Amino acid sequence: MRFLLACLLALLFVAPLRAETAAEILASNAALVQKASRQTIAPVIDALGASGDPAAAEVLEAWANKGLGIRKSDGMFFLITPTEGGYALRDLTGAAAGQAAKSDITELKPNAGVRGMIATALVQFTLSDPDRAKRAAALDSIAKDPKPEALAPLRAAIDTEPDTSLKAQKQRLERLLTLRFDPDSAARIAAINSFGADLGLDLRGALNPLLAITKLAAATPPTANIARELKPGRDLTEAEAYDLLVDANLAPARLTIEAQRAALIANLANGAVGGIPLADLDTQAARDRAYTALEAAGTVPQAATDDEAAAALNAHHFYDIYTEPDPAVTTAASAALKSIGHKVAAMQAADLALDGLSLASIYFLAAIGLAITFGVMGVINMAHGEFITMGAYTGYVVQLYVPNYTASILIALPLAFAVTFAAGVAMERLVIRHLYKRPLETLLATFGISIALQQILKNVFGTQARPLTSPAWLDGALTLNDVVSISYIRIAIFVLALLFLSFFLWLMKRTRLGLEVRAVTQNPTMAASMGINPDRINMLTFGLGSGIAGIAGVAIGLFAKVTSELGTDYIVQSFMTVVVGGVGNIWGALAGATMIGGLQKMIEFLNPSNTLAAQTYMILFIILFIQFRPRGIIALKGRAAGD
Repeated sequence: MRFLLACLLALLFVAPLRAETAAEILASNAALVQKASRQTIAPVIDALGASGDPAAAEVLEAWANKGLGIRKSDGMFFLITPTEGGYALRDLTGAAAGQAAKSDITELKPNAGVRGMIATALVQFTLSDPDRAKRAAALDSIAKDPKPEALAPLRAAIDTEPDTSLKAQKQRLERLLTLRFDPDSAARIAAINSFGADLGLDLRGALNPLLAITKLAAATPPTANIARELKPGRDLTEAEAYDLLVDANLAPARLTIEAQRAALIANLANGAVGGIPLADLDTQAARDRAYTALEAAGTVPQAATDDEAAAALNAHHFYDIYTEPDPAVTTAASAALKSIGHKVAAMQAADLALDGLSLASIYFLAAIGLAITFGVMGVINMAHGEFITMGAYTGYVVQLYVPNYTASILIALPLAFAVTFAAGVAMERLVIRHLYKRPLETLLATFGISIALQQILKNVFGTQARPLTSPAWLDGALTLNDVVSISYIRIAIFVLALLFLSFFLWLMKRTRLGLEVRAVTQNPTMAASMGINPDRINMLTFGLGSGIAGIAGVAIGLFAKVTSELGTDYIVQSFMTVVVGGVGNIWGALAGATMIGGLQKMIEFLNPSNTLAAQTYMILFIILFIQFRPRGIIALKGRAAGD
């Protein structure tokens, strides 16, 4: 019998105590709940949050939204919903509990402070909600408005998070809140150092408030966390420094000339002011002495003259003070931001290089056809831009009949080549062949054709921009980090430029047509004597250059507006690319495109607010470059080089 009693007593002491329900917690703290304040209600809210009762979240939410009431007759708590005759009641488990008149219920109306504490307690329920979308929304809410109260529930919700990606987000957010709000300096510093080479904007957003500063004036060095000492006249103006003294009640307001003059006139008596004869008040120093005498007599308010202000500035010190009181934390934050700044600068340089490379790819595609016609034939084709436009419109027309954007682009590329190749051959046969070795007439004729083609395109397609839509797999951008990214369309154009470079090299080095083109380029007379028909080569070359311009138009149309003036946006850069790179040389065109694309992006980076100025500076630079290297980066001997 004694053994049995001992076992029962052991079980009684060992068995865990049952956690209180939400109803029991409210009932035992009814007086605190009815007169809730931010200073007294915290234990009750914490108990509800830690109770584990599934009803606790609904009770807290109802309390915050004035949906919790007490029945006066027995002091029981209910969830209340206003009705026409009073309130519909539900017990704290959510079960219906009948109706009650308004006079029978005391509606709980927490103030803003208590509602804020309840909202913080609700975070832990939302962070552990079975619905993943609600947990993600709670994380976004905390990230947008981080508060120290969210740190503890966020930590509690990490280990129980089943979703891997959300758990990683919680851990990152926990470190961001730790470095800002944790009371332990060592934990804050460890959180700062844990990010290492991270370049996230959220990290920089969390570190910057730690280095926020305020300006302070003091007679002796303060015990605060000093960022640096300021020197009036160097780090801040003397007026700003004196305003700090006035704000800190360390000096009276500065005396203005107008106020001083009015005070002196008002206190003029017996031909003197403050004991100084009126005739002696002809200098500012004398007027300052008179006002000081009036201050001493108590007849005018205290105000600082110029000499007194200068003396006050010399007698005090001025500082930038960190709002963060812990020097170790600000040191770690400053070092982290400095390291991040260096990495961001390197990433910005890489991003600028990628932008320059993508722009160079566009210019190379636009100029490669011109490099062929200009280099081989010596023809200045001012209508080259219109061939680009024709290619873009070909892509637009194809998409009208082929709704699948991937298929339409695959069809548009060869079709644009065929259309512009035919147009180029027709132009060469009808116009260009009659103007060889007459550059001025050729320039004027192609310029006229350019205007005519623009007008034809306007008549056919109108003046409104037409869409040339890229496939869905080209949407978005390849993002390496928060600084470096490049759109998939730009990557596709870069790949297309490489393909055309490879195709052109194969054509020129591995095919009979390429051999004949090179022969005509070097010496057309000798090529003719070897059985090559220069006239046929010129026709095919002009058609090839025009066809490549059409393909470039499809690529450019994927990100630029397709209008009849599309080609005019690229004709100048195309000519600059060919001339700077070296006439008649594909490697020269590539080098010229790289140089011009990189230079334009660099100038735009240095002067981002004025694109026109960037274009002007680029043209001036190229003019100077040509003065020193008239044959371009890679000079080619033969007819293309002007020999």
